[in-house]
Amino acid sequence: MFTQFGTTAENFSKASTMVFRIGTDAHLYDDPDDVSISPLLDSKFDSEKCEALKRLLALIAQGLDVSNYFPQVVKNVASQSLEVKKLVYLYLLHYAERRPNEALLSINIFQRDLGDQNPLVRAWALRTMAGIRLHVISPLVLVAVRKCSRDPSVYVRKCAANALPKLHDLRLEENATSIIEIIGILLNDNSPGVVGAAAAAFASVCPNNLPLIGRNYKRLCEILPDVEEWGQIILIGILLRYVIARHGLAKESIMASLLPNIFNNENTGSESDTDYLEIKKTYEIGIQEPELVAMVSRSYLAGHDKYLSHLNNSDTISSENTSSRFTSSKNDENVKILLQCTSPLLWSRNSAVVLAAAGVHWIMAPVEEISKIVKPLLFLLRSSDASKYVVLCNIQVFAKVMPSLFGQNIEDFFISSSDAYQVKALKLEILSSIATDASISVIFQEFQDYVRDPDRRFAANTVVAIGLCAKKNPQVAHTCVEGLLALTSPKSINSTSGSMDDEAVVLIQAITSIKDIIKQDPPSHENAIICLIRNLDAIKVPVARAMIVWIAGEYNSVGNIIPKMVPVILRFLARDFPSESIETKYQILNAAVKVLLNSKGEDFHTAKSVLSYVLDLAKFDLNYDIRDRARVLRKLLSCYFSSSGLEEKEDNDEIPLLLAEHIFGETIKASTEMFNNRFYLPGSLSQIVFHAAPGYEPLPEPCSLTESDMVKGLEGPTQTEDNDSDVDSGSLNEEEGSYYSEDSVTASTGTDNESAASESDNNNTDSLINFSDVGKPQEAANGLSEFMSKGALESWLDDNDNPGSSQNVAGIDNNERISSARISIGDISTRIKPKIYTLLDPTYGNGLKVVYKYSSEVSTMSPSLVSVDTIFENCSSDPMTKLFLTHEDYELLDQGSSSESQKDVPDFVPMEKIAILEPGQTIKRVIHVHFHHHLLPMKLILWFNDKKHPVKLRPDIGYFIKPFIMDLDVFSQKESQLPGMFEYTRRCSFTDHLAELASDDKDGDVPSTKDSFLIICESLASKMLSNANLHLVSVNMPVDANLNDASGLCLRFSGEILSNSIPCLVSVTLDGKSFEPLNATVKINCEETVFGLNLLNRIVNFLPEPRLTS
Repeated sequence: MFTQFGTTAENFSKASTMVFRIGTDAHLYDDPDDVSISPLLDSKFDSEKCEALKRLLALIAQGLDVSNYFPQVVKNVASQSLEVKKLVYLYLLHYAERRPNEALLSINIFQRDLGDQNPLVRAWALRTMAGIRLHVISPLVLVAVRKCSRDPSVYVRKCAANALPKLHDLRLEENATSIIEIIGILLNDNSPGVVGAAAAAFASVCPNNLPLIGRNYKRLCEILPDVEEWGQIILIGILLRYVIARHGLAKESIMASLLPNIFNNENTGSESDTDYLEIKKTYEIGIQEPELVAMVSRSYLAGHDKYLSHLNNSDTISSENTSSRFTSSKNDENVKILLQCTSPLLWSRNSAVVLAAAGVHWIMAPVEEISKIVKPLLFLLRSSDASKYVVLCNIQVFAKVMPSLFGQNIEDFFISSSDAYQVKALKLEILSSIATDASISVIFQEFQDYVRDPDRRFAANTVVAIGLCAKKNPQVAHTCVEGLLALTSPKSINSTSGSMDDEAVVLIQAITSIKDIIKQDPPSHENAIICLIRNLDAIKVPVARAMIVWIAGEYNSVGNIIPKMVPVILRFLARDFPSESIETKYQILNAAVKVLLNSKGEDFHTAKSVLSYVLDLAKFDLNYDIRDRARVLRKLLSCYFSSSGLEEKEDNDEIPLLLAEHIFGETIKASTEMFNNRFYLPGSLSQIVFHAAPGYEPLPEPCSLTESDMVKGLEGPTQTEDNDSDVDSGSLNEEEGSYYSEDSVTASTGTDNESAASESDNNNTDSLINFSDVGKPQEAANGLSEFMSKGALESWLDDNDNPGSSQNVAGIDNNERISSARISIGDISTRIKPKIYTLLDPTYGNGLKVVYKYSSEVSTMSPSLVSVDTIFENCSSDPMTKLFLTHEDYELLDQGSSSESQKDVPDFVPMEKIAILEPGQTIKRVIHVHFHHHLLPMKLILWFNDKKHPVKLRPDIGYFIKPFIMDLDVFSQKESQLPGMFEYTRRCSFTDHLAELASDDKDGDVPSTKDSFLIICESLASKMLSNANLHLVSVNMPVDANLNDASGLCLRFSGEILSNSIPCLVSVTLDGKSFEPLNATVKINCEETVFGLNLLNRIVNFLPEPRLTS
């Protein structure tokens, strides 16, 4: 009638949607290709800039890439508007890692904001600086974090704590001491928020540095309830580990199962009889399986896998050692304060906090006080399904160890129709664990309803739970068997309404449970065996039929009726043998053999004829396993099938017969071992996934933290305060150079630069950046400050369309690279002289001199190993015997230390032993080392004359690679594929060519331009190839080069990382006059960021070194 109402309704819907969007930012998500963003970013009004930045962040939230706006966003980092600055920081934090070179342009702004009066601005600046994952600015970030760790604002100090793990991941071990010192400062903070963040940093950076916790242990316990929830979880774990490592385990807890003779009547002799009996009585409250408790306790300490690996060894703890590793939770103040401070957290609103607090009480509280964790855990069962599953996984372990703990709360584990399948399965297992004589009837009533559940998989789990209850409570075994037999009756099988596959699962589980119950006491379950045999004809499921045949053969001699029934059943099965399934055929063969071995008289001949008939049928079966088994059984029982009969069998037939009786004649006994369970710390992810998740660590060894360790931990940071001054000064060369060679020489200007940088640190208004180039420090600093100026920033942003503009940072102008010519420098192999290091000086080695040099040859053992030529020379007058090198950590492994702690530690293939070294004799050995990219010296033990001498093998990252042969086109192609974050550049000086040019001048020969270029190129190439295992790709010079001007000379090298075969490209470009010190710009393109930066630092350290003279 009113057709216009349809369109009116549609328009009304759109209008109502528009009304609801008024006043929100929903419109920001409408147009992903909004072209008005760029003009808004360049606007003079802060409101328009905010609008553009909000649109960019909305696009980022939708997963779109808006990194092309990076230059325009960086330009606004210096805005005075807090809202604009906050949005810019959020954008930079998202893209800083992908565009690190451009992010460096705003580094001065970040440092200036660190001194802003607004604490939010200081925190934003620190967060963004820590988010720029660049190796070269990590010293600057460390200085900023150290400064912010003492900031008056709580929020800034918290951000400083959150930045420490990022800084640690970036710099690896180089600044570990300084980072640990800052963590100690933040752990001593009065703010709970800062302490929680510092605890997270502690767990990430130095989780084993427990002396750091010992300084503030009681204060950390007192502040624990006020820490934020996720910080509480981490802090609880740290405090628990410290208490165990410092004071040991509690005698009154479940961990007392590790005490010797705790379950025997003998006393340890280490305490009074009254005290010992009290501990034993307290411990046995609710404990039904001591072996399981001991296994759980050892799994908490050593880890499940390590515990099982030492299970068959003599891995027992002596009485004197064990007694000293235990303390009293009632008398020890440190244990008491931990239990008192975690008790309120049992009622936290965060489920993870409740589990962490419950774990502390489960491990350290007296057994009679563990019951306080029951109600908080049961309260968590009212939360979400995910939380409920996690809680039930932990309750499952608690219920297995102490069934009485939850024995009064069986109703909380009854199944609800809304429960997920995984939750139902856990509840069934818990009910079977806590079932007692008083509650078993109520539980069975519930199980009767569960068996009829439409979900037949859940019904099968219920059948398994009934079997577990019967095994745990033998007095109700007959009742359980009767109920399970009802599920196997023909009436029950034919009356089911579900699919046959689902019912097969229930039937198989029912027969499996009956089989497990019969194993406990076969004679008392004779009627159950008879009932199963009678139902065999009605059961068609292959696996179920196979289990019934196994039961009939295994218990063929039980009672008076079964021996008479089994031969009849065998004849029936033999008749239908070809039509049976493979599983049933296996068990028919086994049952026939078992009946034959137990038969006598007339039954023996019947069993023999049946077995012979079955073996003949199996001989021609289609399945080769059946045929092979038949041949084996006929060979084992050959005495029964010989033509002369049993009475005339030879003596050598006794062995197969004895073997057959041993295999088939022994009755299987019920196993009480429970080693199929996997136990991990309560509340850990590993307890949920049932394997050691990444980052999982068991509890520390009790009392492993001695008083001397505490003293060393307290003295450690104070001894390294002087060493941290170099880091604070922003020096980027000193630390890296010290890893490679003791002979490396730094420029004389390094000290002046460091002192100037340290003075600038004391002034809050000055910039924290102090880049120093070794060749021309003053000019480089001025050039960088000009480059970092606002005008230079805007000029770069205006010229951002030029793809080569980022390369201008390296000091190479694009105009100078219009055209170039290639130079051939010929063979320089005679000039390549690898550096020789001293491993043992004869003055300290009783006349033995050992030197080594890195070889450019690929290791014959493995492509990932580094070959080191080691030369042994006897400078004494006496012969030396039994010379060989071993790793220092090998002795620790021999003494039983954890092998997991040696993971990724540098190791090497053991060298061939030198039997004797005569006076004046020199012997060369090649050792093959796997450094795992470690740059710290490898500690070795040099043995000779049955004495050991500690030595250090200094790694050289230049030989962690091998030459990668390629031409210039391939080099350029790969270089173009590794821009941005995979490209690193630094500058240094080069002076090796000056000596050769000066010697030519003395002879009166004025070198031509070509000659001087050749000398420079040969000197630089030989210097590079003498210190790094690279391939020289090309040498290029500008076509329009001026006389005696080496600017533009470029040498390209290529290599391949040994460990992962990732290519590494090195370009060295020179700038300056030929007869003066040259400025070398080293650029590396490599996907491995850390490796590329470390190699870059190595190159810029050895290039300025003076040339080695022969």
